[in-house]
Amino acid sequence: MAFLDIAEKTVPRESVATLVDTATADPQGSDASQAETTVAPPQEREKATRVEVVRQPAQGEGSSDEEDNKEEEEAEIEDSQILEDLPDETEDIELIHSRLSSASISKLGLQRFGKHLKRLCLRQNFISHLDPEVFNALTEIEDLDFYDNKIKHVGSALNTMSNLTTLDLSFNLLKHVPEELEANLKSLRTVFFVQNRISHITNLTGLGATLRSLELGGNKIRQIEGLDALVNLEELWLGKNKITKLEGLENLKKLKILSIQSNRITKLEGLEGLENLEELYLSHNGISKLEGLEKNARPSLHSSLM
Repeated sequence: MAFLDIAEKTVPRESVATLVDTATADPQGSDASQAETTVAPPQEREKATRVEVVRQPAQGEGSSDEEDNKEEEEAEIEDSQILEDLPDETEDIELIHSRLSSASISKLGLQRFGKHLKRLCLRQNFISHLDPEVFNALTEIEDLDFYDNKIKHVGSALNTMSNLTTLDLSFNLLKHVPEELEANLKSLRTVFFVQNRISHITNLTGLGATLRSLELGGNKIRQIEGLDALVNLEELWLGKNKITKLEGLENLKKLKILSIQSNRITKLEGLEGLENLEELYLSHNGISKLEGLEKNARPSLHSSLM
């Protein structure tokens, strides 16, 4: 086991969109305010259709109701026109930091891309509700990114996405892992739930055959549980929770990366069965010495609690 303990990786994903165009993607890091949370790095995308939405601020103070209504009407028209120049065959759309609300999303006309769209990035907007009428049409989607919105529930909006492999719901308002995922997303390999309000690890059993990476950093989790069925899991990120004991990991025989930084763990235990473990992140806990790793250790083992 190659044992590493370094600062956790920053929140990933793609760069902020700049133009309506098809260009080579250039992944960058996320906002500095969110840089401390642990996540796993995404795969690079070769091409992306990028859209920048520029909204003009209201001029002056004390505008009249008539002016406010006019601006609101113009904004609604703008929402409906954002994607109108893109062909129906578009496979990759980014709408990042575009001040889009749930109502705005319903006006974009995403349904017409349903037979071709592979990736949709709606990072850093104001989305609180996912309209099933819109998202159920995206049956070919493989990568869906809702990072940094205001989503509390997923509902049935993702139920038809049988090809979805990567889902990012980080920095939202979820209180639990959506139960709809294990029932409908049978191709899901990577899922991000960074910085939500999740207190229990549940509703993942149905993803056991496909899930490879699970990110639950920055939540309110106190116990490692609900992972028995995830026999193909390779990466588990649990940094910045309230976990007090290492347990519930015995079935994760294929696990390569385990992050438990910034928790309340005082003893290393329950890792004996992790024969493929390569990276272990455990700083900022109450562990005073390294022990219980004899069955995991290899000649390349490097230990550190810093």
